[in-house]
Amino acid sequence: MLDNARYQKCRVVFALAEALNIELLYLPSYSPHLNLIERLWKFVRNECLYSKYYADFDSFKDAIQTCLEQADTTHKKALKTLLSLNFQSFKNVHISSV
Repeated sequence: MLDNARYQKCRVVFALAEALNIELLYLPSYSPHLNLIERLWKFVRNECLYSKYYADFDSFKDAIQTCLEQADTTHKKALKTLLSLNFQSFKNVHISSV
């Protein structure tokens, strides 16, 4: 799954994907909620940035590093649902005009 960055649509990427028999799937133009790294970054921001003060840049970096290191332990339960590939689909939706 790719997010439409220019470098992901070059001949080298297409050729390598074809050689490796990989199907390239591109996300819609603006869809950060579908990109798992965006969801992880939102989680890290909520854990490390909101309503938090760091006296210096090193403390700030350490907090982010610690949060990421604990992704598979302390934060595993929260991230399990957040980083899933289960998306809501809207098949057979009837829209009524009010």
